[in-house]
Amino acid sequence: MAVTIRIPGVLRAEAGGHSSLECAAVENSTLGAVLDEIGVTWPLLERRIRDEQGELRRYVNLYVDGEECRRLEGLRTSVSDRAEILVVPSVAGG
Repeated sequence: MAVTIRIPGVLRAEAGGHSSLECAAVENSTLGAVLDEIGVTWPLLERRIRDEQGELRRYVNLYVDGEECRRLEGLRTSVSDRAEILVVPSVAGG
């Protein structure tokens, strides 16, 4: 049982160059719990996703099985076995 986290190119250095990570799925797990687990092995990646208070950074979007987590329950969004989490940093330009 696992959850897959897709890492964009801009954040891969903080994930050891990996384009995806796998976390063990726990029954009734949440997005916050998955990020806690990522933080144990990849603390720099977790710090780019969450701020000092543990909240999602404003310019990072997370999708759980295609649904933007802020439109669901944020860090309390349920994450099931075989779920896919996509990390998408906002891009600005001019």
